[in-house]
Amino acid sequence: MLEIRWHSRAGQGAVTGAKGLADVVSTTGKHVQAFAFYGSAKRGAAMTAYNRVDDKVIMNHEKFMAPDYVLVIDPALVYIADITANEKESTVYIVTTHMSTEELIASQPKLAGKKVFTVDCIKISQETIGKAIPNTPMLGALMKVSGMYEMDFFKENMIRVLKKLPQKIIDANMIAIQRAYDEVK
Repeated sequence: MLEIRWHSRAGQGAVTGAKGLADVVSTTGKHVQAFAFYGSAKRGAAMTAYNRVDDKVIMNHEKFMAPDYVLVIDPALVYIADITANEKESTVYIVTTHMSTEELIASQPKLAGKKVFTVDCIKISQETIGKAIPNTPMLGALMKVSGMYEMDFFKENMIRVLKKLPQKIIDANMIAIQRAYDEVK
C-alpha cells in the first residue's frame, strides 16, 4: 500500500489536493482514501491530510501511517511539526521552500540522511494562480519524484477534477503543476 501524508495549514489546500489526487487515482482502478485531521479548525492552523493507494480494498481507516511520501506545503512546519513521525527508512520528503535541499537539511538536522526534494510551491502558486495555495504545484512535484503517473495523464485528469472552476483558474493550475514538476530538485 502506498501512503502519503500532507503537512500544511488549514486553507492551503492540502485536503483539496489529497482529494484531487484520490480522484485521479480512482480512474485507474486502484482503491484510494483521502482524509484529513484538523487540530483547530481555523484557517492557518497546522493540519495533516492523508492518502492511501492500493490494488485491493483498503480496510485501514486510521490516521497513523508509515508514509512513503511526506508532502510539506507550509515551510514553517518543517520546524514546528514532527514531519518525520513514523517514517520508514525509504520515506521521501517533498518540501515547499525557497531554500535549496542542502540549505533545508542544514537548517533542520532531522532531515539529514533522508531522501529530500524541494520546490517553492508557494512562489509558483502566487505567480501562476495569483494566490498562495500550493496544493496543485505539490502534486506536480509528487508526480515527478514518484513517477506515479505520466504528466499528460495526470494533467488531463486534474482538468476534469477542477472542471467546476473558471477556465482561467484551471489553466493557471495546469501551469503551476507543470512548473513544480520541472522545478523540483
